[in-house]
Amino acid sequence: MRLLMPRFRHGLALCGLALWFASSAAVAQTSPATARVIVKLKAPAAASDAPDTATQPSQVQGLAHRLGMAMRERAGPTERTRVVTAHGLDSRQLAQRLARDSEVEYAVPDERRHRLSAPDDPRYASGLGAPGPAVGQWYLRAPLGDERSSINVEGAWTGLAGQSRRTVVAVLDSGVRFDHPDLRRFGDGGNLLPGYDFVTDPFLDNDGTPGRDSDPSDPGDWVSEADVNGPANTVGCTLADVSASSWHGTQTAGLIGAITHNARGMAGITGPGGNVLVLPVRVLGKCGGFDSDIIPAMRWAAGLSVAGVPSNPNPARVINLSLGGAGPCGAAYQDAIREINQAGVVVVAAAGNTSGGEVNAPANCPGVIGVAGLRHLGSKVGYSDLGPEIALSAPAGNCVNLTGECLYPLLTTTNSGTTTPVAAEDAYTDGTNATAGTSFSAPLVAGTAALMLAAQPLFNPDEVRKLLRDSARAFPTTGEAPEVGLCHAPTFDENGFAIEQLECYCTTSTCGAGMLDASAAVALARTTEPASVSGGGAIDGAWLLALVLAVGAVVRARPEV
Repeated sequence: MRLLMPRFRHGLALCGLALWFASSAAVAQTSPATARVIVKLKAPAAASDAPDTATQPSQVQGLAHRLGMAMRERAGPTERTRVVTAHGLDSRQLAQRLARDSEVEYAVPDERRHRLSAPDDPRYASGLGAPGPAVGQWYLRAPLGDERSSINVEGAWTGLAGQSRRTVVAVLDSGVRFDHPDLRRFGDGGNLLPGYDFVTDPFLDNDGTPGRDSDPSDPGDWVSEADVNGPANTVGCTLADVSASSWHGTQTAGLIGAITHNARGMAGITGPGGNVLVLPVRVLGKCGGFDSDIIPAMRWAAGLSVAGVPSNPNPARVINLSLGGAGPCGAAYQDAIREINQAGVVVVAAAGNTSGGEVNAPANCPGVIGVAGLRHLGSKVGYSDLGPEIALSAPAGNCVNLTGECLYPLLTTTNSGTTTPVAAEDAYTDGTNATAGTSFSAPLVAGTAALMLAAQPLFNPDEVRKLLRDSARAFPTTGEAPEVGLCHAPTFDENGFAIEQLECYCTTSTCGAGMLDASAAVALARTTEPASVSGGGAIDGAWLLALVLAVGAVVRARPEV
């Protein structure tokens, strides 16, 4: 498998106990003292010309009696609405209970709103001087003007203000630079958990430590001609693999978990609230990585047992795979992903970058949220692959111009070392050292999924996928040059090679349900009842165990180049 960047730069009693523990611990950690809900009551069956408000106190009292709880009420913001308060549960839970009553037209949490303010990270704003990019972190802000595919993340941060529940995202990649000042370990004020290194081949590993170990630091993945021609190259590296170190894992981790609102560097998608932690898992080295390392790393990240490796003390609820390769989804991936999904873990993967070819594996696997790449204008970026396996699309970075500074890359953390890393370097990609690829679309979706699970941890992977798709914004269909047409399914020449399909207008059969909208996704997650609460779906015991462990932790405190 390669990094995905474009070349251009079970018992019932036990289950019940586990669910009670997970739900109760989460509520104890996050519920306010008083639930507040705005309720609109249906007009009584024998309605008259008398004002509805005359009957509302008795209706609310009847409601309280049927629910078996004490509630207080006062006038609501509009006619026939009341503000209802109760103790012992949060506003979302009270609203869900009230909404089930036959006399209630709707019930919604009476939310506290906060003034919206952009983070103070200097690279977030537009107007950066050379080497830029001048647009800063355009991809996180609200859509404005030409930046139609921006994911609108500030509203998601506001929606989680005051939330103390944390979600873990595992980034399976080339490792990470723990010494980057805008990342750092969790114990030192950053968002990085310890992680693990699963690369077994000594040539690929390149860190001087044989076999798997507990240090997922990225030593550099540069490949020289001497590497290709040397005796240690038993993995099939070719001269096409010769390159400087990519620091791909550091770039991917930064998009998700860069420290936000710290008056330096950039903002991560998961924002200033500390709601998401990043678990770096190293699976790629020189010339990529093997499925035999990636698959057990996925299982370990999800909290499942892997022979010869200590259990993961910080199981992830989301796994990000900014890697892939051509071909169908193999049986080994299908088995692992099925087990991981059953454990309640969301898997997000990049589509691939072969310029309109078929979606790569594992993004084409059942149970994976495959992500295609968009230009700033919302059309498919030329290098992104596409097809019916894609769930939705997100910004991937594009330059527009052929010379000079790249205009719309995805700014993120990196290292300037061409081989080994420069120690403790405060480095970022920019308009000269541009970051682009579906590798960088996927973590925007993975980070959003983590924010959704911070809002409601009982969603299963299918529910997260559905909410991401339901909240996505429609693709634009006009606004470019006349030669830009609709995207279509990949086509092939007489030799079986994919024919390039560059920029095109996305359709729901080629680029998924629409463009990622982080704010809308989190808002929908906060107001949607999980199937496990409503009784509409079964809960797997392993998932419950992962939830118990996650809540307990909170209570305790080669790109395809």
